[in-house]
Amino acid sequence: MKIHMGLDVGSTTVKLVIINENYEILFQEYTRHRSDIEETTKNVLRQAYDSHPEFKNSDCTIMVTGSGGMYVEDNLNIEFIQEVVAGTTAIKKYIPNADVCIELGGEDSKITYLKGNVEQRMNSICAGGTGAFIDQMAALLKTDASGLNELAKDYKKIFSIASRCGVYAKTDIQALINQGATKEDMAVSVFQSVVNQTISNLACGRPIEGNIVFLGGPLYFLSELRNRFITTLDDGVNTFYSPENAQVFVALGAAIASMNEQSIKYEELLNRSYDKKQEISDDLILEPLFKNEQEKEEFYENHKKSNVKFKNIDDVEGNLYLGIDAGSTTSKIVVIDEDCNIVYDFYANNQGNPLDLVKEQLSVIYSKLNENQKIASSGITGYGEDFIKQALSVDFGEVETIAHLTAARYFDPDVDFVLDIGGQDMKAMHVNDGIIDSIQLNEACSSGCGSFIETFAHSLNLSVQEFQQKALESENPVDLGSRCTVFMNSKVKQAQKEGASVSDIAAGLCYSVIKNAIQKVIKLRDPSKLGEHIVVQGGT
Repeated sequence: MKIHMGLDVGSTTVKLVIINENYEILFQEYTRHRSDIEETTKNVLRQAYDSHPEFKNSDCTIMVTGSGGMYVEDNLNIEFIQEVVAGTTAIKKYIPNADVCIELGGEDSKITYLKGNVEQRMNSICAGGTGAFIDQMAALLKTDASGLNELAKDYKKIFSIASRCGVYAKTDIQALINQGATKEDMAVSVFQSVVNQTISNLACGRPIEGNIVFLGGPLYFLSELRNRFITTLDDGVNTFYSPENAQVFVALGAAIASMNEQSIKYEELLNRSYDKKQEISDDLILEPLFKNEQEKEEFYENHKKSNVKFKNIDDVEGNLYLGIDAGSTTSKIVVIDEDCNIVYDFYANNQGNPLDLVKEQLSVIYSKLNENQKIASSGITGYGEDFIKQALSVDFGEVETIAHLTAARYFDPDVDFVLDIGGQDMKAMHVNDGIIDSIQLNEACSSGCGSFIETFAHSLNLSVQEFQQKALESENPVDLGSRCTVFMNSKVKQAQKEGASVSDIAAGLCYSVIKNAIQKVIKLRDPSKLGEHIVVQGGT
């Protein structure tokens, strides 16, 4: 018996399809590799072998495709086929009348025009509108992708949600949560944002019409996502196809293409090992954050110069002043006395419910007050300023930049540059004669902000604090660049495959944050031009 195999090793999943000479599918598998491509590929090949006794003495041909395919190609010594070629091969065999193919993967999205010269358009600098984006939004609503799909079936209203950046989309979702939107409406809004991102970012005005094929895991498993595409693109003439094996269609194309390759014994394929270990190039290794313990201690001593003064709330009397910063991902509360001593402070992730968190903390604060103390005045700033100010009758609302400057001048009256890195935003403020004369903000991307670091910390099963400690221990930080959060996931995975430690990755990401601030937000070539008196703020 002769069989033909196609492996599709993507950014998040491994797909295997095995067909016979009559193009009948004998085996197919779709599974997440969770950054362990080597072990997952071995397991999938072994699973097919063990579950089909007829494969044991078979000759087989095999080709591999996908973003992780070249790694498998080198180690298992099998031929690589480009994704577009593999996908087009399967479409021409099974859906020859297809005009356009829309494919969504874990970190990529593609539109392929098939009539005439084949043209593919693919996301390049942003992974908004992909499977990873959907996973992030589902987690925010405390469910998974399939749960999001079930919720979307009962929607009543669709809201506009940013899809260009997963972290920015969180802001829109959290705002909708605060406004009391239903999970059903938010779920379908996420799917619609994926549709909008795919069409606007990839088609760029070229019509998507005729016989339209949906491929890839997200479009296979999520019926409501398909429905949003159909509703958006349906003009009464277009026809839509969703193959029953759409999630492994590219692997199927690789299997068909492999028919022209030289055959080997299945047992031989299983016995091939991953013995070509990759190594990180020297030009991707950065200087440690601290060369030695003395340098680290000097850094800490330098930062102790601007320590805030604290007092026990029981030791003060008279007027107290309340400050609230309702940020994109965290809520901060400070109570000070007449001499600006902090008598109470609070900092926590708001989990999408900033109002409830602030109310809870106000109850704690009032429970600590005695008859000789009172909150004389209150102020609020941040994303949730208007909402919480109205709900709780806060006395004053202040623009974030002015709040930043006021605090910075308290510590350094001569401050001429303030850098704030928050959960989803980054602000650079240039100060002249005590007045902000220019501000630069991150605009289209939130890589390099707090959520960016938190996402990576959690992907490594670490808290942000543990992640920071690991970074300080690194001897060979990896240069990971400063791109979209989801794309950088791929760089992290690549670094892991090449032997980088968690410490080296953590330190590399710390570098990425600063590169992002200086190169992308401030757009500065000479860091010495930042200013003479620099103040850095924000939880990050």
